[in-house]
Amino acid sequence: MAAKKGANGGGTAVAEPPESITSDGPEAARLELSGSRQFPEWLAEQTVSLAFTTYQAGKVFFIGLQPNGRLSIFERTLNRCMGMAAAGNSLYVSTLYQLWRFENTLEPGQVAEGYDRFYLPQVGYITGDLDIHDVAVDGEGRLVFVNTLFGCLATTSEQHSFIPLWKPPFLSKLGAEDRCHLNGLAMRDGKPAYVTAVSESDVADGWRDRRVDGGCVVDVAANEVVLRGLSMPHSPRWYRDKLWLLNSGTGELGTVDLAAGRFEPVCFCPGYLRGLSFVGNFAVVGLSLPRDNKTFQGLPLDDALAAKKTEPRCALQVIDLRTGDAVHWLRIEGVVTELYDVVTLPGCRRPMAIGFKSDEIRRVVTVGPVPSL
Repeated sequence: MAAKKGANGGGTAVAEPPESITSDGPEAARLELSGSRQFPEWLAEQTVSLAFTTYQAGKVFFIGLQPNGRLSIFERTLNRCMGMAAAGNSLYVSTLYQLWRFENTLEPGQVAEGYDRFYLPQVGYITGDLDIHDVAVDGEGRLVFVNTLFGCLATTSEQHSFIPLWKPPFLSKLGAEDRCHLNGLAMRDGKPAYVTAVSESDVADGWRDRRVDGGCVVDVAANEVVLRGLSMPHSPRWYRDKLWLLNSGTGELGTVDLAAGRFEPVCFCPGYLRGLSFVGNFAVVGLSLPRDNKTFQGLPLDDALAAKKTEPRCALQVIDLRTGDAVHWLRIEGVVTELYDVVTLPGCRRPMAIGFKSDEIRRVVTVGPVPSL
């Protein structure tokens, strides 16, 4: 069915059988999302919704359920949105030159316009174009993000574009040169624990020369590389006492044996992988179509797709961690071909957000608790 488009570039869509929606517009702007047959039931069983970013199309999508059990798909326009982090009532999203905090304005049990999460932009930091990738919140509520341009972990500032927190041991200096393409961040016990980089290069844009096997994992606290030989790794996450990551250049989700310094694949997904989140016994993985340029050509993923006689796809896949099987999916076809991040929203059935491109944001006013006089 056709997606209902809002004046501010956002919109909602209800999925009819077979759980798919198609947006209106010319063929160049065509967008179709289609879920596997039991994907809505899985969302209901897990009491979870999903949000994902596509910086290529500049959109944040919110995936939930209508009261009738069919998919609800809501999107907002955010220029080059990439990293996301969900923490309590807050949702953080990095964009081209800003880092935004959206706040859920609803109390538990409240519903607004049929939605049980109503995210409103409350705080924005002007960072400049740092090519921010992964975003997280530490145990003290401080934002920590991967500053890919400078190759470091950083936090926000009220006076500056960013404050550096840590850089990999193989970088000789902080410089706006994207030397190693630092991209992923795993938090553990409320602190930055592990990061991924495409290479250990210490020259400007040097990571592109080591895309096939130069990827690494760095232990932040120990300040040392603990795993080498990866192919464009992304999205490290600490979950259930294991370090998980996406070996994007091979299309594999897996874990890291830290003692042995070895990557252990759990499953293959037919696409270039970015974005990883967990709920219960399941991982949600983002798949993208490899770009038709030198950066994404000549990777082991090409041979893996050919060997399995399949084409790459843009999608979200739900992986059962107990078996490594892809048990559910949401296929994305048309104008959106690349995803970056995905987050799970536990306890949420149907989320939405207010955008910036119309006067709608002017009419949403919230009032905090009145102090005792």
